[in-house]
Amino acid sequence: MGVSEATVSRVLNGKPGVSESTRQAVLTALDVLGYERPTQLRGERARLVGLVLPELQNPIFPAFAEVIGGALAQQGLTPVLCTQTKGGVSEADYVDLLLQQQVSGVVFAGGLFAQRDAPHGHYQQLADRKVPVVLINAAIEHLDFPVVACDDAVAMEQAWRHLTSLGHQHIGLVLGPPDHVPSRRKLDAARALAAAAGSALPEDRVERAMFSLEGGQAATSRLLERGVTGIICASDPLALGAVRAARRRGLDVPRDVSVVGYDDSAFMNCTEPPLTTVRQPIEAMGRAAVELLSAQIQGGVVPPGELLFEPELVVRGSTAQVPR
Repeated sequence: MGVSEATVSRVLNGKPGVSESTRQAVLTALDVLGYERPTQLRGERARLVGLVLPELQNPIFPAFAEVIGGALAQQGLTPVLCTQTKGGVSEADYVDLLLQQQVSGVVFAGGLFAQRDAPHGHYQQLADRKVPVVLINAAIEHLDFPVVACDDAVAMEQAWRHLTSLGHQHIGLVLGPPDHVPSRRKLDAARALAAAAGSALPEDRVERAMFSLEGGQAATSRLLERGVTGIICASDPLALGAVRAARRRGLDVPRDVSVVGYDDSAFMNCTEPPLTTVRQPIEAMGRAAVELLSAQIQGGVVPPGELLFEPELVVRGSTAQVPR
């Protein structure tokens, strides 16, 4: 290009003493060679932040998007919403697209980082490029990003103690896939609670399901065949599936079977019966995620690690005393 290293350095660091034509030539050369412009030189594009969600059917994710989008706007940042669909654009593909747009950072609210057996190469790609990233939800080990998560162990303890206080001894769990870290934490907590009560959690009281109403219905049908009277689910859609499964067997919720969800997503107080669930503090978690991201964008050092937020049991109409 015919300029000295010192000139390139002045351009990259925004120093004076470089003509506008030379500055543009250096930046164009960076783009052509595939190098990423420093954040302060990216112009308006640098105000974009990727917000990657695994789905929109579960109301918890649109709720997170609303909180995070509002908090980003207050920081002068614009979210780019990336939602996965079955057979559609993958999480890795979205990361490629976001890097092409030279985003200032990425927030993942749920995703492959929570599954041990899923591909994780695209996260390493972000780390290698030093793109600020924040994860919402418990993550696998060895991902050195800041994480904002609800305390899954406390959530399980609240749901479990609520059912046992109602006299339930035959409690079943409907969780996500075996490699799903939040589900693993909930399972570990349930086993510890059973052990503390002087018993063990039987393996046939634990069912795995995809995070959907249909998955919850199928898993609950199997649990009901084994005499379970109380069911704790890893999401509200799973819990709504559990209620449907009970009704399909001619059982009443909560007279015959009690069901507890997780998230307290939109309209769970409008279901029939209104759903007892463990509430994630979405507002606080979303704002914390944006603060962590903003600090990184501004050049601050944010140590990797997990901020754990306390959930809250919300008792409604889907739980009652164990049937006599």
